[in-house]
Amino acid sequence: MRTTIFTLLVSAYCSEALNFKSLDEDVGPVAYVNILFRHGERTIIDPYPTDPNKDPKLWPLGWGQLTKAGIHHHYVLGNWLGERYAHLLPTNRNYNRKALRVQSTDVDRTLMSAESNLAGMFPMTPEERWGDLNWQPVPIHTVPEPLDKLLAMKYPCKRYDYALHKFEKSPEYKNILKNLNELGNYLQKNSGMEFTDLTIFDYLYSTLLIEKLNNYTLPEWTNSVFPEKMVVPAGLNFAKATWTPEMKRLKGGPLVKEMLSNMQKKVKGVLSEAGQNVTVFSAHDTTVANFLNTIGVFNMLPPPFASLVLVELRKTPKDEHVVMVHFKNTTDPDGVPYTLAIPGCTEACPIAQFETLLQPIIPLDWDSECHQHEFFDLTDDQPYNTLAIFERLYQEDASLNEITNLIS
Repeated sequence: MRTTIFTLLVSAYCSEALNFKSLDEDVGPVAYVNILFRHGERTIIDPYPTDPNKDPKLWPLGWGQLTKAGIHHHYVLGNWLGERYAHLLPTNRNYNRKALRVQSTDVDRTLMSAESNLAGMFPMTPEERWGDLNWQPVPIHTVPEPLDKLLAMKYPCKRYDYALHKFEKSPEYKNILKNLNELGNYLQKNSGMEFTDLTIFDYLYSTLLIEKLNNYTLPEWTNSVFPEKMVVPAGLNFAKATWTPEMKRLKGGPLVKEMLSNMQKKVKGVLSEAGQNVTVFSAHDTTVANFLNTIGVFNMLPPPFASLVLVELRKTPKDEHVVMVHFKNTTDPDGVPYTLAIPGCTEACPIAQFETLLQPIIPLDWDSECHQHEFFDLTDDQPYNTLAIFERLYQEDASLNEITNLIS
């Protein structure tokens, strides 16, 4: 069953599998890489109302937790990444804080996936061994989800909420739901969930997939719809968050901006750590989908566990810098990434052209675009002011005068 589902998802891309050695020879070596991945296999988030597998005893790890399979997914993936980008890492893949930075969402499964991945990326050498364990700690940075403006994107953005609401009221979205009405009503009748938007497809698809992977018996009513009839509607729900240009700019734009900034600083030699060659982002299927859809290369299917996006900065024989985007669209550790070309450019896209093409979806000042003058309106926007105060308190450089000004 695992192989069948993985094959279904991988087949959505018809590009040729990536040959890194050939790329290094033909395009030029990688000088910097942004790595974005989804966490490994997890338990279900929450059972649906009629779920025959909802007994918590069936899920001893708890809801939404990384499983042993998920740990293994990322350990193997980390080793693959370490081998692939060994030339960007310190000698013998010894950990050095100046070589890479790791950021995760503040969620158990993403933090644990990052830890597992890094354990595979940085195997212990005899010189580094501090005990009997073949493991060394690597720092992982995170921020509380309500303050996350980069990966989880849970920080409030009123302008985005308005854009999402506007899209949900649009004829385009209503027509999508209309075309899925028969399937949605069928799922509602049998699952006990309400069919009011695309969420039901994504939620049930994910839950049924995980239960199947754990060898639990699915109810008979799923036989006619899972996975084939549900996978595309589920993918549409992932695309929904970044459907319009404005939604792309406000939801996926910050991460695109961060990755582009990393590469631009590398070219100019102005990174805070001169030897930094790798940035790792450990996040969710929504993060992967938002990023890919924002840059125009999403395949409209749910990103698999441990799926991987590589945004590489390469230096050509002509001493020019180009950007290449690859997507490892499978949980299978032997799976090979596919190269994706952003609309309007070649697969090896000159960094200046890459920036120009993506400029419309990169926010200049995300906070200003999100909240504008409403941010400090205490009459109807108290939650946003509370978060603003908390955010400044959270930052180490917040002065007493700044906090006083926020409160007054």
